[in-house]
Amino acid sequence: MSERSTTKKNGSARLSVAGAVRQHTVNSPVHCSGVGLHGGAPVAMTLHPAPADHGIVFRRTDTGAADPTVPALWDRVVETRHCTVIGNRAGVTVSTVEHLMAALAGAGIDNALVTLDGPEVPIMDGSAAPFMFLIECAGVAVQDAPRRAIKILKPMMIADGGRIAALSPAARFSISFEIDFESPVVARQECFFQIGDGTFKTEISRARTFGFLHEVDEMRAAGLALGGSLDNAVVIAGNRVLNADGLRYDNEFVRHKVLDCIGDLYLAGAPLLGHFRGVRSGHRFNHLLLRALMADRQAWTWIDLPAPETAARAAILPFEPAARSVA
Repeated sequence: MSERSTTKKNGSARLSVAGAVRQHTVNSPVHCSGVGLHGGAPVAMTLHPAPADHGIVFRRTDTGAADPTVPALWDRVVETRHCTVIGNRAGVTVSTVEHLMAALAGAGIDNALVTLDGPEVPIMDGSAAPFMFLIECAGVAVQDAPRRAIKILKPMMIADGGRIAALSPAARFSISFEIDFESPVVARQECFFQIGDGTFKTEISRARTFGFLHEVDEMRAAGLALGGSLDNAVVIAGNRVLNADGLRYDNEFVRHKVLDCIGDLYLAGAPLLGHFRGVRSGHRFNHLLLRALMADRQAWTWIDLPAPETAARAAILPFEPAARSVA
């Protein structure tokens, strides 16, 4: 193979060097605005292209802090109670990053600068689909650096009170999830996905966050869910869904838990090659698992993701950009 070659799959261009997949960024800036789910304030957000090896970095434009930037990394997580919050030493925080992070993971975006004029990523419709649309509008640019992944080498598990978050070695990234609620609307749901070839966009991205009507007053008294509405969440009251359009999937609730998990795991700083198993897991357990993983250098290693033709021989499925690529 020549040192630099372009391969095409499903109509998208992909640059590979010596059998490795290349990094990706958005091709042009793209903007959206909405409200914060918990703070309820209007917020504007722009995704900007970023150079290779930059990673995903948030920058608050509304703060006078000496350092308004927060890298989207596991060791910057400062809160996981109702959403994932990251922060820096200057006290600058960005809340509810998980849906955007899931879309960036699902679209194969390694590098981007995310500017915000508020403390929270806009909730949009409560899913990752609007962010996938933004990335598709911007396009995906291929960069001159190999795309790296974190390969799981041995099983890791966090468990407590019937809740489980676990990672185990596998040649491709897959996720299984199980939830169990007393609500007859949710009840017990489980699912399994192998992530790649557009699976995230078609099977996961449209699943919305959800909550129970009886919890709304309690959350709002605590200063949370101030921006929540039927436009950006599935709301359950007793044995019915209050949203006029109903559910997007029969098991939308567990699919949204998968979406959240993918966003939380992308705070590893790279895609994972391994299988995730979640049982009633949430942001806290997802984060604790990442911390345990990163603390054990015998449990993982860096690898360059192989190009499609090499991956097929190795039974490894690289994350595929879901939007058009610009070589």
